[in-house]
Amino acid sequence: MQAVRNKLERVAETDVPVLIQGESGTGKEVCVRLLHALSKRASGSLVKVSCPAIPHSLLETELFGYEKGAFTGAMSTKQGRVEQAHMGTLFLDEVGSLDLAVQAKLLQVLQDGTFTRVGGHDPRSITTRLVSAANCDLRNQVEDGTFRLDFLFRINAVTINLPPLRQRIADLPVLIDYFIDHYAKVFHHAPELLSKSAVRLMQNYHWPGNIRQLENLIRSYVLIGSEDALVAELMPETPRSGITTEIDLSEPVSLKNITKKATQDLERQIILKVLQENSWNRQKTAKWLQISYRSLLYKLSEAGMPEVPPRPLRIPGLVKKTSERSLKPALASRSRIY
Repeated sequence: MQAVRNKLERVAETDVPVLIQGESGTGKEVCVRLLHALSKRASGSLVKVSCPAIPHSLLETELFGYEKGAFTGAMSTKQGRVEQAHMGTLFLDEVGSLDLAVQAKLLQVLQDGTFTRVGGHDPRSITTRLVSAANCDLRNQVEDGTFRLDFLFRINAVTINLPPLRQRIADLPVLIDYFIDHYAKVFHHAPELLSKSAVRLMQNYHWPGNIRQLENLIRSYVLIGSEDALVAELMPETPRSGITTEIDLSEPVSLKNITKKATQDLERQIILKVLQENSWNRQKTAKWLQISYRSLLYKLSEAGMPEVPPRPLRIPGLVKKTSERSLKPALASRSRIY
């Protein structure tokens, strides 16, 4: 992520179009805001266009605006998002969902900085910096015929790839601390530190929703105070039949690896159930499962499961609102255990 930031700082000094790629929830919009803030266009507007959220029939008028009388209901002239971004930054979020016709018109804007409002005849000139974001590889869409190759070349003068959270687990403790401190100030009370076993479970989780999912999880923990609820969110769902044969067959698979993973998942579900039935007593659990105590500890560590019972829900009547003045020393005195 330091390399990503350094790249953003270098390209911010120029006006070249930037394409930021990464899975949903990896922080693409955060990078766009940083890029805009560091650029020479920081005093201008950062105009965001959420491409999937706008119907295709309205996208052209939303981007380029329209003249009075251009269509039924056009009672006055309206500026489009492209024009609003003059002297600023135009951010196309999820650019892969743009219609091919709109891509062609945006290509004209990138080539010579001109466009025409819907219903208009006179070309208008603007100067703006284009930043695009995509949650998939646009080259695949080019091959499918749903994305123009010439438009892709124009928008990715510089491409920045954001790694998913599962590939940067070393950052997890920093992110946990940041979100806990942030929401402690929002909700005006300092929560207890997460236990080591809960953090270990988070480090072994695959995080399909990336940082957005982590933020939502920590926000709920700070607000409710239930580590039990947090652990339940991270534990895999038990298939109805106990074992599932749903696998990805788009490429050759390793039977050995699949069966090993299935066995580990089944073991984890069984151990968790027996732990809960024995009130999290590990000695009783090992005896019940007819394995050694040392084997149980190894399996708990390998699966990233909590070794102690998660903390229960905080009783609302016993939670006292903490003033901002008393909150700061409380947060500063917390010793990190992970």
